[in-house]
Order: sequence, then C-alpha cells, then structure tokens
Amino acid sequence: MDSVKEIVKEITVKLGGLFSKELGINLQEKISDEVFKWFVASLLFGARISETIAKNTYREFEKDDLLTPEKILRKGWDGLVFTLDKGGYVRYDYKTADKFLEVMGNLIKKYKGDLNYLHEESTNSRDLEQRLKNLGKGIGNVTVNIFLRELREIWDKANPRPQDLTVKAAKNLRLLREVNIESSLEELFKIWDLNKVEGYRFSNFETALLRIGKDYCRKNKCNVCPAETFCTRQS
Repeated sequence: MDSVKEIVKEITVKLGGLFSKELGINLQEKISDEVFKWFVASLLFGARISETIAKNTYREFEKDDLLTPEKILRKGWDGLVFTLDKGGYVRYDYKTADKFLEVMGNLIKKYKGDLNYLHEESTNSRDLEQRLKNLGKGIGNVTVNIFLRELREIWDKANPRPQDLTVKAAKNLRLLREVNIESSLEELFKIWDLNKVEGYRFSNFETALLRIGKDYCRKNKCNVCPAETFCTRQS
C-alpha cells in the first residue's frame, strides 16, 4: 500500500495549484482589493459552468475594470450581461447580473464595500459563512466554500467544511474512512499536519482533492485520473 505521505505529496504537487493564483490574485496579504477580486471570481466559479468559462469571464471583468463593488453597480444590468456574454457566461448571464447587483449593493450598504470588514464583524466561522450568504440569494454553500477555502489560514474565521466531492476523493484515495462531512475536516487536517509538503498549505491539499473529486471521481474517469494508482476503485 502506498504511504499516506506519498499520496499527499503526489496530489498536492500535481493538482494543488490555487485558483486565485492562477488568476493572478494575491490573497496572502489580505489586501481588500485582492480579496474582492477573489470574491468576484468565486461568484463566477459557483455556477454550474466550466472552469474555463468562469476564468474567461473573470478576465473580461478585469478588462472592463469591474473589480470594485462601486464600478460593478455603475456598470448596470445591461453592461454586466454584455461582459458576462463576452466571457461565454451566456447560460447564466441574466440571473448572474441580477445577483451581482444585489450582492454589491448589500456589500456597500452593510460592510462599506469591504469584505475584510465583513470578516471582522463575524463572530465565528459559521457566522462568516452566513453573512456571505446573506449578501444575496444567489450565494450558496458551493460559492461560500470556493471563496473561503483559499482564504483558510489567511482569514482567522475562514474554516469551511469540505465539499462532498473533496470527501469522496479522499475516501477513494484511502485517506479517509467512512466519516461524515462534519468530522472529515478534522481528519483531513490531521493527515496534512502529519504529512505536510514543503512550500504548500492545507488549502493546496484540499484543492487537489476537490479537483480529483470533481474532474475524475464524479465523471467516472478513473482511467485518466492523475491519482489512479492510489485509488481504491482501481484495486
């Protein structure tokens, strides 16, 4: 049986690149503008749409200088739909424009347009998640998880439960026993603490598991999965 350390290192190095870094967003310093950029990207990633389209659409937001709440509001519904369509976000363009306008309005009204302030006002991790959801009806568990996962260990209160697909991948790779979502985060933290990979964070490990779950386990693409040799489904 492959050692846990070998599995953790292999998947983290191969698949643990953070989405924020791919987009050129630097979260490490907790700069409000950078955190907001990642929030915009997370809203786009949160829909049932391909990563490629979400990334392309974020680039269009960059090109159109739509990376502050105020500028997004000034752009208006028609302008947002135009930007979303340029990125290929056609299927969800109307309701996403509605969502962006509602969320940005509430962010300015309740938190001075600053997500760092929203974090400071939160009493704990679950309150933080609820405050994010309360910004607009289009923000659900998936979007919140995407946003907070890469802020874990940066924001003190960012500690979202792992997604189902993350847990599924961990089970297939023999990293987790039959545990529920509530206890799986603690178990994954223990695994990481004992098998840390130099130069990487827990968020990289978690992202690697999510990619395996989303791109391979869910689609039954075991034969092309980069972690195939470690998987119990191939045993």
